[in-house]
Amino acid sequence: MLRIINQLADAQVELQRICDRTHDSQVFHKEATVREILQAVQRQGDEALLQYTADFDQQVLTAAGLRVRGAEIDAAYQQVSKELIDAIRLAHQNIEAFHRQRVPSSWVEFKGDVVLGKRYSAVDRAGIYVPGGRAAYPSTVLMNAVPAQVAGVERIVMVTPPGDQGALNPAVLVAAQEAGVTEIYRVGGAQAIAALAYGTETIPAVNVITGPGNIYVTLAKKQVFGTVGIDSLAGPSEVLIIADHTADPVYVATDLLAQAEHDPMAAAILITPDAALAASVVAEVAHQLAGHPRQTLTEKAIANYGAAIVVDSLETAIALSNDFAPEHLELEVADPWRWLEHIRHAGAIFLGHATPEAVGDYLAGPNHTLPTSGAARYASPLSAETFMKHSSLIQYSPSALDQVSSAIARLTEAEGLPSHGDSVQVRSTRLNRSPSDDNGGSGGR
Repeated sequence: MLRIINQLADAQVELQRICDRTHDSQVFHKEATVREILQAVQRQGDEALLQYTADFDQQVLTAAGLRVRGAEIDAAYQQVSKELIDAIRLAHQNIEAFHRQRVPSSWVEFKGDVVLGKRYSAVDRAGIYVPGGRAAYPSTVLMNAVPAQVAGVERIVMVTPPGDQGALNPAVLVAAQEAGVTEIYRVGGAQAIAALAYGTETIPAVNVITGPGNIYVTLAKKQVFGTVGIDSLAGPSEVLIIADHTADPVYVATDLLAQAEHDPMAAAILITPDAALAASVVAEVAHQLAGHPRQTLTEKAIANYGAAIVVDSLETAIALSNDFAPEHLELEVADPWRWLEHIRHAGAIFLGHATPEAVGDYLAGPNHTLPTSGAARYASPLSAETFMKHSSLIQYSPSALDQVSSAIARLTEAEGLPSHGDSVQVRSTRLNRSPSDDNGGSGGR
């Protein structure tokens, strides 16, 4: 049952509890387990990968069987419908078009005798993690691989847990092929993150790892950060819906359930100044849950991390939302653009009654890999920039260096680094002396 909360103080406490839902007492134990897995893969390579795959996934593979071959990908195209392939291609087209809009460009600026700039380049190799388990996620393949391709990454390596007899979902394989993934390996969990970070005899080490996973995957990404870059530490999914009297309770209930059906720890929250709407949504959630294909899982999420919060105004609703910093924020209000400027923290914002969060999950174009658990206060969605880095460009002429030499000397003296100052002064002295100084008596230093 979706709970109704009427008191602001109670709502604040509940939202904090939901935000902190991944901070359980077992995390320390899980971190130790993950550390052991990472160290084993780093030391033993493929041998450790195969053993963990047998232990955790109950799949017995050989090193040669880790990599998906072309024949398996070709077969996948025969196992999915033309309509699904067309949908994957439409999603690919929209995602690519969106991410190409703002790919960073190198630039150089000339300020007299000083040249400054940035030079952008893609990483050499990107690793993307695609979850398995409860569902297949071709959309996750697209959302991670397409921005890497747009960024110019030449080698995109995908890992995903094997199913029965090592099989992978054909829709996932088709999406990978369409998105330009160059290598696919049937391995999951923390051991897959270790393989991408450190490399094994079969799987190459990469520079950046992206993609969501369970708590073990997330902790593994946390521990390998520094050896490689990562996108974020993704927690369970969440949606927060701000709705007024114009919202349709059927739409709101469906969107809450669409988030709750992801995972037992998914959060589904409504905040509204309309008590009648809240009551209608609670009733509609119960109605739609009856006979739901994922009823047990979805009910658990709704019961533990769902809420319908009644507040005195939309201003209060927005203040609560900004404190929570949701992964997905829906503005199901009469004039969403009026309120947009007041939203400070959210991973993705969906405006209006005709914009369910699911369009962002699949093919609108913006990325569905978003900051969770309050990380939207400081983090952003995955983009082409996730797979890029830049180098600073600096060039000074002799006269420009001479003009700043005194200021640099004062700063180096303050920091007690004399050779820093000398490196400027010796150039300023030599580069700016006249030709006659070179031909005169004592010569230079």
